[in-house]
Amino acid sequence: MNPILHKLADELTVFEGFDAAAFLEAHHQPAPVTIRLNAAKLQQPHFEHVQASVPWAPGAFYLEQRPVFALDPLWHAGAYYVQEASSMFLAHAMRTVVDLSVPLRVLDLCAAPGGKSTLLAGLLNEQSLLVSNEVIKTRASILYENMVKWGQPNTIVSNNDPKDFARLENYFDVIVIDAPCSGSGLFRREPEAMEEWSEDNVALCSQRQQRILADVLPALKAGGILIYSTCSYSLAEDEAISDWLVQSCQMEPLMIPVQKEWGIFQALSPAAKAPGYRFMPHLVKGEGLFLAAFRKTEGHSQFDYGRPKSGKIDKQVLQQAEKLLTLPGGLMIHETAAGWVAQSELFRADMQALSNALRLKKTGVLLGKPGKNEWIPEHELALCTTLQRNWPELELNLEDARHFLRRDPVEIDGSAKGWHLITHRKVPLGWAKLLPNRMNNYYPQDWRLRMKG
Repeated sequence: MNPILHKLADELTVFEGFDAAAFLEAHHQPAPVTIRLNAAKLQQPHFEHVQASVPWAPGAFYLEQRPVFALDPLWHAGAYYVQEASSMFLAHAMRTVVDLSVPLRVLDLCAAPGGKSTLLAGLLNEQSLLVSNEVIKTRASILYENMVKWGQPNTIVSNNDPKDFARLENYFDVIVIDAPCSGSGLFRREPEAMEEWSEDNVALCSQRQQRILADVLPALKAGGILIYSTCSYSLAEDEAISDWLVQSCQMEPLMIPVQKEWGIFQALSPAAKAPGYRFMPHLVKGEGLFLAAFRKTEGHSQFDYGRPKSGKIDKQVLQQAEKLLTLPGGLMIHETAAGWVAQSELFRADMQALSNALRLKKTGVLLGKPGKNEWIPEHELALCTTLQRNWPELELNLEDARHFLRRDPVEIDGSAKGWHLITHRKVPLGWAKLLPNRMNNYYPQDWRLRMKG
């Protein structure tokens, strides 16, 4: 057994009842495979070998074996997300410490590749707004792709440093931070990560986590909720951060009720006795995770939106856009180099504030452009969960759907012509324009399926 795991196990013996031998043995077992459904696109898992539900995350399932997800058109369509089971505990935490029935402004600060953001998007009501941020530009592009595939229209993707959010003082009701960490909780799934682990790196991660938190906390309004998590076993990145938040940042620790049979290990931080929830592979069917929740006790609860600005409205384009998708409160549209973008009118003031403060990669749903005699739709529109399904649709079987995703030729009935929404199992995959003897495939070139099979 790797000496690093023994070192981590020794550190965890501070917790009463910790079974070091079982902890070490669990790292010889295969990691579970879990998926979470997009309820707006898929109601039941379509795999043959579904083992059980993830108890703390409705709509999530363990699979008996790992399919080749890249060959499944529904994965490309955003009908489900492949996410580690322990990290889905965020769903239970949100349901128990946040009132999800009211309009919320939520930030997922370290969001790439998008697991927690897609989870949050599925929890929030249509009057709530989710900002998914990633500081690294290349990872922000992956986040953008996954959020487009998930299809929730009330989502924003930004590419900013945590300190930039100080410009949005008192704006967010909830901030979720899955902080960069030393990654020891994923050693079973990614054993190569042990080569990069060191006590010095743990110390650096702890300092970075405090800096990230200090930078972003001004954006959380008084009474707002912070959910902090890591995939590290180290106390310096977990309970020590909880103590620092309570003692230095005026944060009130919150209890998250859990069921005993879930196997989640509840630990209290040494100084503030703040509850933290640890997932360990010998106790749960999942990887290592730490999560804690807090309420901000000081500051202000109102955000200054400033004076609202009214932009020019292209009434003709707006009338066309209203036939493409529905949004609560009506559509607000604006033109970009890529085409027209729609967002809910409910978020007009929010979009003004966010655009002034952040670099935004996704601001709503990219609809496309009006052509000479027709609307030329964009891929984002096809995957949007509030798309008006009044287009002609072409349902493809598995083999043809894979051809479509590869942008390979697909045999079609020559009688059908014009723009069609391409579907598989009634779930939209993208757009194609049918001509008398061929199909023009508009699936994004950069997102195409490259795997054969």
